[in-house]
Amino acid sequence: MFKNSKLKEFGSIIILSFFLVFTVVPLGGGSLSTCQYPTLNVSSSYEYYNYSSMTQLFHELLLNNSDIMSLSSLGKTHEGRDIWMVKLSDNVDIDEDEPGVLLLGAHHGDEKPSFEVLIFFIKYITDNYFKENTDNDGDGLVNEDIIDGIDNDNDGLVDEDPSEDRVRNILQNTQIFLIPMVNPDGVEYGWRKNHDPNYGPDGTSNYVTSYGVDLNRNYGYRWNLPYILPDQYHLDYLSDDSSWTFRGEQPFSENETRAVKYFVETHNIGISLSYHDYGEWMIFPWMHTSRHTPHESLFRSIGYNMSRINNYELRIYGQYGTQEYIIPRFCGTPGSSENWLYGEHGIIAYTVELCKYRSPSSFTHVFDACWKHVGVNLYVCERSWTLEEEKKLSQISRSNSWIFDLIESFKLGKLFDNGVQ
Repeated sequence: MFKNSKLKEFGSIIILSFFLVFTVVPLGGGSLSTCQYPTLNVSSSYEYYNYSSMTQLFHELLLNNSDIMSLSSLGKTHEGRDIWMVKLSDNVDIDEDEPGVLLLGAHHGDEKPSFEVLIFFIKYITDNYFKENTDNDGDGLVNEDIIDGIDNDNDGLVDEDPSEDRVRNILQNTQIFLIPMVNPDGVEYGWRKNHDPNYGPDGTSNYVTSYGVDLNRNYGYRWNLPYILPDQYHLDYLSDDSSWTFRGEQPFSENETRAVKYFVETHNIGISLSYHDYGEWMIFPWMHTSRHTPHESLFRSIGYNMSRINNYELRIYGQYGTQEYIIPRFCGTPGSSENWLYGEHGIIAYTVELCKYRSPSSFTHVFDACWKHVGVNLYVCERSWTLEEEKKLSQISRSNSWIFDLIESFKLGKLFDNGVQ
């Protein structure tokens, strides 16, 4: 993905070795261009978007794409920045009876690829929806090698001829909602948390003691578990307002998480991906226990198929090597978005940790993440079409897990959570 300045630099790309040839979306332009990949060497560092340039881009895209794209603010941060939500659909002004997919980025403001992949995806969709089917690899055929990590046409190249019809089909059958910067204040400051002032860990101090809450610890599912098992859940870090994992005074205490909460509660969402950085791995609920979810087989099926596209590891929480714990254990990350999305709303939700390094400056590394996750995002949109039926088929028998239901519901916090979720 290129900004206008990148287009000039592209002419100086040095081909280091054998490369693939396929279609790339130029970020600042209006049409697709052919680029070589993955062995690109760009002399300057990758230039990420910031809040201001992202906002400007979205308004520019609306000028020519209002039929399939809408832009709205879900609320404002403490410092007055809009929490932008982009909707992509063929009937964008109508709340249709179609599966909803929610894509989130930048819960943590210093994880730049997490919003960059979503900006890239928005640009990819708007560039391709109205575009005629194109022979991107020059072999006389069109749309024969979609972005799925597989050499579909057996020519030795991968994902070099993506399908424009696929984009149209997805927008005609799916409502895609994207919040690229859940935490725009954190993006502005280049750090993990938002930038709300803290008045001590419980809000009772007469003066500001620190700034910021870790938004991905501020969601309300099983909020009281760290009080019951403080060592397992590292309560000392969660409740220290100077800590980078400070979860806030109470669940949904922050404008940003309240905005996500209200949006989810008023829309029909089936699948959600929350992008983070870094590590090149993915994970799904539960995040507070290694116990299996009621839809474990579905989570694993979708996750393994995503891993075929991005070549990331699908991590099974509580698994040690190839073995899983016989008795579920309690520890992990309470307050995460995917735990709340699934636990409260039954949404099949994942966290995707992008890239090998924190906010890499390498053009190749950032583009690799952006391109692969166009394929991942398109795949989960298509999978959302059969999701409800799959959820019925995959749900495990509750009679086989009654003892763990009792443990979680009574001994470990269900009775304590009334009124705070």
